[in-house]
Amino acid sequence: MTARILVVDDIPANVKLLEARLIAEYYEVLTAPDGMTALSICDQTSVDLILLDIMMPGIDGFEVCERLKSNPRTAHIPVVMVTALDQPSDRVRGLKAGADDFLTKPVNDMQLMARVRSLVRFKTLSDELRLRAETARSVGASDLLSPVGNGFGEPGLVLLVEPRANARDRIIRALSQTAEVTAISDPQAALFDAAEKPYELVIISSQQEDYDPLRLCSQIRSLERTRFIPVLVLAEQGEDELVLRALELGVNDYLLRPLDPNELVARCVTQFRRKRYNDQLRESLTMSVEMAVTDPLTGLNNRRYLDTHLQTLFDRSKRRGRPLSVIIADIDHFKAVNDTYGHEGGDDILRDFAQRVRGAVRGADLACRFGGEEFVIVMPDTPDDIAGQVAERLRESVANQAFRIAATGQDVTVTASIGIATLEAGDSDAAGMLRRADKALYAAKDGGRNRVVSQAA
Repeated sequence: MTARILVVDDIPANVKLLEARLIAEYYEVLTAPDGMTALSICDQTSVDLILLDIMMPGIDGFEVCERLKSNPRTAHIPVVMVTALDQPSDRVRGLKAGADDFLTKPVNDMQLMARVRSLVRFKTLSDELRLRAETARSVGASDLLSPVGNGFGEPGLVLLVEPRANARDRIIRALSQTAEVTAISDPQAALFDAAEKPYELVIISSQQEDYDPLRLCSQIRSLERTRFIPVLVLAEQGEDELVLRALELGVNDYLLRPLDPNELVARCVTQFRRKRYNDQLRESLTMSVEMAVTDPLTGLNNRRYLDTHLQTLFDRSKRRGRPLSVIIADIDHFKAVNDTYGHEGGDDILRDFAQRVRGAVRGADLACRFGGEEFVIVMPDTPDDIAGQVAERLRESVANQAFRIAATGQDVTVTASIGIATLEAGDSDAAGMLRRADKALYAAKDGGRNRVVSQAA
């Protein structure tokens, strides 16, 4: 996953060093020698992550961060403060200014890149939600993009997974004014509890009794009901490898013991604020757009939403030079299904088919009912080969598992033909991509059905 990263530092040697590290990982890098230049760049172009020095001429990094986070256009951009200041009070001040993380110079390469990958991943999810909110607004919904302010309002709901009683007590005391903490010592019991209650943060100690803490992190990220809950890992000094693997698994943040209570509070508040913003987008979208842009039978987005949002994704991919793939799937011989089992039986199959589409795609992908028995999946940042794997997985899930007709209890076997198109340099609009995917679909049907064809000529 690539991204555009802005490096802000008044010392050219520092800029060159960070720039070289990031370019080696294939990130696009912009640079700024001071805070005002950085604010101007963010106002004029799209930035995915900011690495921000604190001590600079003019306005310092704290003020730059505060201005970024108070501007609705830039409030969602992750900010990592990279500085020689190493006191806990400096970290706390940076986090309270809205920074998402705080790294001390000289920065460890592995730590830096793990942080960058983690924050870019969460920024991508937030961007997809924002894009869909913009689409909703274009079809008549209210403005959904106002961020939650730096103040987070009500105390957060925290689940603490810590087997040691004295450590639990210290953390609960530190968060007493900020959060309502439920402490559980058994990791499996904690997982069930996280799935049942509306927690806004899970704090996991690396010191679990006879249980791998990374396994718990992975399980939280894998379950549908817990995958959007922020996770913060508490690690011991020297557990660098555990921290890096935790970030790769999707953990949002970490702290090393001994804990500074003020920093713990500040990092928790950052996670509450970010979760509430994304929850606000999701809930507003659900309430404001559901009737206008959702297919009532399958629960997927409808063609009206696709027509607007696909062009938005197309324009963004063209602008950033990123891949974009479109899949069209059609249920084979569906008229015969309706003729044999009636329209109610056909509706049962359409609903089940939509569920299998959902199971085949990622959270950032857009799945729509195009009309009749045709379904479209739009996959941002996805090249042709990966789209082909997703399409084949969907085809197999349809062909290998029978569909149930509710009224009669009969099991019916159906298949699907699938066409794929991927963004090409010569594409001028999203409609052209959709036409090529449609040609690929017809090639799959002409070739015998129950198959995947990519990019028909």
